[in-house]
Amino acid sequence: MRRSEFQRAVEAEFGPRGPSLTADLVLSELGDRTAAEALDAGTAPRDVWRALCAAADVPPERWYGVGRLEPRRG
Repeated sequence: MRRSEFQRAVEAEFGPRGPSLTADLVLSELGDRTAAEALDAGTAPRDVWRALCAAADVPPERWYGVGRLEPRRG
């Protein structure tokens, strides 16, 4: 997962409250950092996404494949 995919996933899953979650929710799984802090520290976006999903009680079936663009059809 790239950072841009992470941002799309946050927007798709959390809508307008996504920016607040990434900036304010402290995730113990990421060393008591917010998602934004963890990303800035170099934590892989996929790891941040999983920690955010776990903390926000997102059902596991929605953790994977979110944030990817639809493939181009030629």
